[in-house]
Amino acid sequence: MEQEDKPKAEKKLSYGAETIKVLGGLDGVRKRPSMYIGSTGIRGLHHLVYEVVDNSIDEALAGYCTKISVVIHSNGFVTVTDNGRGIPVEPHPKLKISALQVVMTMLHAGGKFDKDAYKVSGGLHGVGVSVVNALSEKLIVEVTRDGKLYVQEYSRGKPTSEVNVVGNAEGTGTKVMFKPDTEIFETTELIYDTLAARLKELAFLNKGLEITIKDERTGKEELFKFERGIIDFVEYLNKNKNKIHKPIWIEKQKNGTHVEAVIQYNDSYVETLFTFVNNINTHEGGTHLSGFKTALTRTFNTYGEKLKVLEGMKLTSEDVREGLTAIVSVKVTEPQFEGQTKTKLGNSEVKGIVDSVVSEGLGIFFEENPSAAKTVIGKSVGALKAREAARKARELTRRKSALEGSSLPGKLADCSNKDPSKCEIYLVEGDSAGGSAKQGRNREFQAILPLRGKILNVEKARLNKILSSDAIVTTVAALGTGIGDEFDIGHLRYHKVIIMTDADVDGNHITCLLLTFFYRYLPQLIEGGHIYLATPPLYSLKKGKSISYAYTEAEKDKLLKEIGLEGINLQRYKGLGEMNPSQLWETTMDPATRVLKKVTIEDAVEADRIFTILMGDEVAPRRQFIEEHALEVRELDI
Repeated sequence: MEQEDKPKAEKKLSYGAETIKVLGGLDGVRKRPSMYIGSTGIRGLHHLVYEVVDNSIDEALAGYCTKISVVIHSNGFVTVTDNGRGIPVEPHPKLKISALQVVMTMLHAGGKFDKDAYKVSGGLHGVGVSVVNALSEKLIVEVTRDGKLYVQEYSRGKPTSEVNVVGNAEGTGTKVMFKPDTEIFETTELIYDTLAARLKELAFLNKGLEITIKDERTGKEELFKFERGIIDFVEYLNKNKNKIHKPIWIEKQKNGTHVEAVIQYNDSYVETLFTFVNNINTHEGGTHLSGFKTALTRTFNTYGEKLKVLEGMKLTSEDVREGLTAIVSVKVTEPQFEGQTKTKLGNSEVKGIVDSVVSEGLGIFFEENPSAAKTVIGKSVGALKAREAARKARELTRRKSALEGSSLPGKLADCSNKDPSKCEIYLVEGDSAGGSAKQGRNREFQAILPLRGKILNVEKARLNKILSSDAIVTTVAALGTGIGDEFDIGHLRYHKVIIMTDADVDGNHITCLLLTFFYRYLPQLIEGGHIYLATPPLYSLKKGKSISYAYTEAEKDKLLKEIGLEGINLQRYKGLGEMNPSQLWETTMDPATRVLKKVTIEDAVEADRIFTILMGDEVAPRRQFIEEHALEVRELDI
């Protein structure tokens, strides 16, 4: 695609102490860490690594860095190294201390606030390396520039040494080695796969940039480098799907905003669409997403009419996104983020820019590839007809409900409280477990919906087929939100939706089918933190009149060691139905004692890929996935 000239990387621009702008100190970071990194749990811990990596990415965006390396050490340290320009070390003109120390100890101090040093920069919260420093037991920073190696050490944000020259060195770059503080974080055990997934994403978004990750604890290491950038990204997402055409690549610079998009359709019924602004995954969308959707719908309708395949009908945005896999990546000089998690782009001008760039690029592709255009638009027409059939099915369901005098399913044992924020619903597998749950529950705030029959695998079906599945229709009716274009989270009747299945292969399969349904058709429930998994015990250990429950194999072994084997009656629960109502309440439903697991999407890209592998048509990748991960399974009853 045609694009404007990009600014050359070899700018004669100095990146020195004078470009470091300072907006405030580090006070309060250790007192309220969640304000700066989101949480003190596993997510916040990983965020520390992302903050340091984002600085290196900014150097790559500016055209000065080609390699980034992340190493997880066995001793609790993490090292991030890049070959960028190196953080400036000379005295800061106003503060009269090394610019390196300014960057490391002052909040909102950095080159990205200087328009000449960085045109665009990422960093979700932009809190920078100073926050990482404040929340680290120990941090060592090494800078290579001007032919010398500079080193400074810190402890919990305070310098424990001066900026010292320790020798001569070639090249330029920054190396940050830090150990997250055990006083702050609930866990300091980094998860390799979580970090690797984010680094791979960054490599896709920055074509030609080499990113490596190594885990010294296990010896595992990977190298990510994608010469075609987001074209490779889309092909990775579509790897286990049947593609309809080659990827459509669109790239252009307009009014200072750089737009890049890649589109490729497959024969599935689900959409996989990710949007990024300055490398930040904008989960909540925003103006760039609106512009993309508008362009897609208009262009499809224009060419559909030209090809005479619309039969007088109009395609909607939902129709043209069936089977779509796309990445939209924009680089904006001054992004304005909004939304609950600050991942929604608010810049109004970006909508029109993305709209015009994508319309033009897609239009050229359709003109030059008429057969691909006909296939893709034909698929959208099929989606439109299926949507009409789904609407009729919904109306029929509503008419039936009206005749029965209630819009709630008859199988539902509802709770008496009508405040959704205080109510929860258990989706329970099978009748016997449903019976126990109904008797054992607290009727004030707990509703029970027994699910009978097979749950449909929605990965392989359109909405009209899904609406013929009894288990799914009753679930949607009970939740009250509606589905598809009728969805309204404001009508959710229970703020906790708890999946409760047997702790065996069949139960795990039903859980997977339900999670696939929520992820593909009601993702707002997962994003809003409304979906939970109940954790029934695996064992009961009875001795005399006392009874204990074990939820994992390790817990069982620990209990056996503490009370000994003599006189112990050990029972392995095969299913929920084996527990009487009071046991089910005590172990799995009583808010005071139960263990609930909240379902979150830490990495939407990886979640999409795994659902495709586990629930899609391709058998070979599923077999490979199972073989690779079989040893990680801890509790499985066959």
